[in-house]
Amino acid sequence: MGTSLTQEASLKEVDNLRKQIYHIKGGDRDIPIVVVGTKLDLVNEREVQQGTITNLATRWGLPFYETSAKKNWHVTEVFEDLLRQMRRKYPKQATIKKPSKKSPHCVVMTAIVLALYVSWDIIQWNTPHSFNGYSNGGGYRNGYGGGASGGGSHGGYGGGGGWNDDKMGSLGGGLKAVDWSRQKLPHFEKNFYLEDKRVSSRSDREIEDFRRSKEIRVQGRNVPRPVTSFEEAGFPDYIMSTIRAQGFSAPTPIQCQAWPMALSGRDVIAIAQTGSGKTISFALPAMLHINAQPLLEPGDGPIALVLAPTRELAVQIQQECSKFGSNSRIRNTAIYGGAPKGPQIRDLQRGVEIVIATPGRLIDMLETGKTNLRRVTYLVMDEADRMLDMGFEPQIRKIVGQIRPDRQTLMFSATWPKDVQKLANDFLRDMIQCNIGSMELTANHNITQIVEVCSDFEKRNKLINHLEKIASEDAKVLIFVATKRVADDITKYLRQDGWPALAIHGDKEQRERDWVLGEFKASRSPILIATDVASRGLDVKDVGYVINYDFPNNCEDYIHRIGRTGRAGMKGTSYTYFTTENAKQARELVGILREAKANVPPQLEEMTMIGGGGGGRSRYGGGGGRGGGRGGGRGGRGGYGGGDQGWGGRW
Repeated sequence: MGTSLTQEASLKEVDNLRKQIYHIKGGDRDIPIVVVGTKLDLVNEREVQQGTITNLATRWGLPFYETSAKKNWHVTEVFEDLLRQMRRKYPKQATIKKPSKKSPHCVVMTAIVLALYVSWDIIQWNTPHSFNGYSNGGGYRNGYGGGASGGGSHGGYGGGGGWNDDKMGSLGGGLKAVDWSRQKLPHFEKNFYLEDKRVSSRSDREIEDFRRSKEIRVQGRNVPRPVTSFEEAGFPDYIMSTIRAQGFSAPTPIQCQAWPMALSGRDVIAIAQTGSGKTISFALPAMLHINAQPLLEPGDGPIALVLAPTRELAVQIQQECSKFGSNSRIRNTAIYGGAPKGPQIRDLQRGVEIVIATPGRLIDMLETGKTNLRRVTYLVMDEADRMLDMGFEPQIRKIVGQIRPDRQTLMFSATWPKDVQKLANDFLRDMIQCNIGSMELTANHNITQIVEVCSDFEKRNKLINHLEKIASEDAKVLIFVATKRVADDITKYLRQDGWPALAIHGDKEQRERDWVLGEFKASRSPILIATDVASRGLDVKDVGYVINYDFPNNCEDYIHRIGRTGRAGMKGTSYTYFTTENAKQARELVGILREAKANVPPQLEEMTMIGGGGGGRSRYGGGGGRGGGRGGGRGGRGGYGGGDQGWGGRW
């Protein structure tokens, strides 16, 4: 790749590159576009949409030229500009020999070949055209910088930034309050539970022993007995066939207790750790509830509404609902921000029985009249604690105010702090509650927790050492960092060193986030760097390792982060880099490690005396705030370089 630019391209080389040309129609012209760099993603289609080119460039971190119907560039103008960029960097070498007229695209082809001889640092040029992806100078072209001045137009990451509280607070201002006392509400069925004879025949002592063995604790009036198998739950054949097809051997503890509670039509609070099977706990009863209601009519909104804090969790819930709803033709859609509204609006207008939504986008749809909640009789709030942490309480209250008060409400949460308790008391009636696991903040015992006390300066070397050990296992690795900037920096650092890493955080467009998650799930990019936007609701199978590059603000988030591994009974390992800046979390972390019988480093023990016990947040403690939001200007241009080592060699 370091050959001189004066080397001529043979016609054979030109012909070999012909398949690497993409054609994008700009105005009335057919413009050949090529992705230039050390790696080219080849496709068979000769004509692809501009969005596909954007995705390819983003995927491989390569520069590309962007055009549209508004830009009638001549074919040669694009590459003449490329040549000008070459000459700016290599004024004495950059020359071009005009080819013969044997091929209509020879000028373009030769320019491409010459460009491919340029070393990889060509992408560092200060070009006036738009490059997508990441640059060596940092920043995002389509992302956000931080602070007031932000990133700038050609690189540089902005920092920090805060959430626009005024914008958040104004959400739902256009919704009219409903006076339900004046509404004549039609009756609906919500109790579908018939206790199985095997459950009824068990003694109270047997029930108590079973709950104790599964660490199930219940509260409330007339709490139904737990089931011990799928058959005892009494699900119809169209659900049981899907359960058998999924290969589930037995229900999880939360499912054993939550199914009878939900099927009875009661308002339910379920407290369980991440990865315990909560989604199916409310999704399967929802299917029975929906099938017992009258069919939707034109203009009707959904029958079941599931509120979730993040886009990733909403998509995960939708996938489970699609699995179990297909046999009975129950339709669903996921409504979340960061994605085009058009397809979501079309789903709502066609009519869907289940809507899975983040609060902000749902309120937008309600305010603009794209849907309504008049038919909702089954309401689920998943990860309620997380939604409150993210500042969604006002929006949740406005949404619930649009739903009939005699609905069935289910609230699922990993913790039970006072703000969640207050929300439950306001929204749930005659509620029954089940807690799975210890009342203290504990980690999944299937996870081997390894904490290493170090300085910030040592983190990168430790990360590389751990990745080198893990590489031979062909395992997925999830790396958590504190900020979006660190996520981008670490991703660039790893890719330049040859590791197949990608990043996900709140400033990425939904299309890119979906693609990144797809690459991670398929193990094409088995290293994912994430901020806490992905620490909950990210359901990826076979995550073997979680690395806490930056320790979170509280130990509750630590539990949820490492909970991405060791799921569904599998084993997992977490590495955590703990610095003196995290000393205030030391005492609570030591307690979590001891409860799991994990090794406690002596340096961490010493920090418990230095840092005290403050700053942490227990499972039943107070709340946090929403921060690290968007701000500033655009980032820069460029692309990742990629490497030759790591998983699978050159990739």
